[in-house]
This record gives sequence, structure tokens and C-alpha cells, in this order.
Amino acid sequence: MNPVALRIHRPLWRATLSCLAALALHTAQAAEPAPFPSKPVHIVVPVAAGGSADKLTRALAEKLSALWGQPVVVDNVPGASGNIGATKVARAAPDGYTLLQQGEGLTLNNILFTELPYDATKAFAPVIKAVVNPQILVVNPNAGLNTFADYLARAKAQPDTLTLGLPGNGGIAHVAHEILSQETGARVRYIPYSGGAPAALDVLAGHTQATLITLAAVTEHVRSGKLRALAVTTAYRSPALPQVPTMAEAGVPGFSVESWQGYFVPAGTPAAVVTRLNQDIDRVLHSPELRSKLEDMGFKVVGGSAAELAASLQQERPRYAKAIRTAGIALR
Repeated sequence: MNPVALRIHRPLWRATLSCLAALALHTAQAAEPAPFPSKPVHIVVPVAAGGSADKLTRALAEKLSALWGQPVVVDNVPGASGNIGATKVARAAPDGYTLLQQGEGLTLNNILFTELPYDATKAFAPVIKAVVNPQILVVNPNAGLNTFADYLARAKAQPDTLTLGLPGNGGIAHVAHEILSQETGARVRYIPYSGGAPAALDVLAGHTQATLITLAAVTEHVRSGKLRALAVTTAYRSPALPQVPTMAEAGVPGFSVESWQGYFVPAGTPAAVVTRLNQDIDRVLHSPELRSKLEDMGFKVVGGSAAELAASLQQERPRYAKAIRTAGIALR
């Protein structure tokens, strides 16, 4: 090309280079993922609405939504001892936008069920252990049971006549009571429900005599006198209901079962997203307002790292597996 032609086309060449550079920058920016979270986040609660797990997650979701500036939607997906909800999350995209609220039920179901559509040890990545809490034995005030000793005496003298509502077949309440039965000889007739709320409602109505349930699900009913609390399963009394003795104090020395609730995401979720979720949930849990609210309900706020939650899953499995095998509990 002669010098004259070069001078004539140089402005066009510069414009072309400028356009190419702009296109390259736009392409690079488009390839960068949007900051997390940039759209609504869903938390699947695998039990019916109204129970302790639902109350916890709704209180948490409200605070996370304010922190993130994005809707945090609570999806109740009850059924099959929590497996329908867990399966939904196991099959969700591993991007941090779908979380599973679960506790020791994740360990229990992996032991109890002969077949599952997922492997609980591989399908989920732990995010955080949010709270621990007692199970509490409550009865209808008209059941004629004033103390935990009364309950044990009747369950031994008249086996399988007391009706005990369970917030889920094979759940922590079921396993905790089986441990109690194995240690004391007390036997009751189990009535399974889809969650804590319907189990509590039937005791309130007198359709069943008792339920062993997460304390936070019935705190207000005990305070109002609509339900009578006999004992808690933990080694310590709950500050929310300090007048209620532990089962160890009330007749079964050494007895202790502590349940918990935490959050998980599908396996394969990027580590950076898991870390962001862990840090933000931990921050919100320990905010004075939410912490006070949860502790008043009967929860004990824990928090901590994802690795700590993973370690606790490994630690609890042997005891529960032994109790389940001894009782011969198996679900399909």
C-alpha cells in the first residue's frame, strides 16, 4: 500500500481497533460471574410449615434478605421423613441459590432407608450448623401425667397404651425415644406426623397424649399452660423453659440427646460461594436481635465453620446407628 493510501485508511483502521478493543472488554465482563447473590435464594425446609425448623429458617431468611438485597424464599417440601425435600436440593444446580435446611435427620435417613435417590454422604456440601436444641416431652394437661416419673411408670406398667406423636417417622424424636426405651423399658405407641406442628396440634386437641418434639416448636404452648412439659432430652436445662428438668435429673441418669439444625447446598457448589453463605449466615445468626429471638424460642445459636459441621456429622453416626439397629427400625 502506498503512503497516500495508508494515510487515507489510517482513521478507519484506528476506529476498527477501538471497536475490537471495546468488544473484547465487553466479552470479558460478560464472562465474569455476577456477584453472589444476584437473584432470589431458596431454602428448602423438608417438613411442614409451623414447626421449629420452619420458624428458624423464616427468621433467618428475613435477615439474609435484608443483608443481600435479594428475596430469600422458604419452600416447605414435607414428606418421606424429609427425603422429598432433600432430593429436590440434591438435584438442584450447585450454584448456592438452593439450600437445604436439615439436621441429624440427614444422618438418620442414610441409616434408616434401604434405598434413597441420593447418598447423603456425597450429595451435599455442609454450610453451617445454625443451632442446637433439646427435644422436650410434653403432654396434654388432661392426660393424668404430672411428672416424667409418671410417664415412665405408665409406659412400663401399661406398654404401648400411651400415644406419642412423632414429628416424622425415624426422626430424632423417634430415635431419642428408642434410646430412652432401651435404657428404661418404657414402651409407647408411636403416631408419626409430617412435622412438629401437626404433632403438637393433636396433643393440644387431646387426640394423642404426648409428643417428643423440638422445644422451640412448643415453647409458647408450655408457657401458656396449654401443654405440660415433663423433661428435656439434653444434659442441660433450656434457658427458655428453665423450670423443666432434664431426663437425667428426672429419673434416667446420664441420658442426653441433643438435636440440631443446619444448612447444606448441593455437592459441587463452588467453595467461594459456600464460604460466603457460611460467613453471612453466621453473621446474621449472631446479630443481637436474631440471636435473642432464637434463644427465647428455645434454640441455642452455634454457627462456626463448614468443616465443624462436617465433623459433627461423622461423630453422631455411630450412636444413632446402634440405637436404630437395636430397635430394628427400617424405612423404605
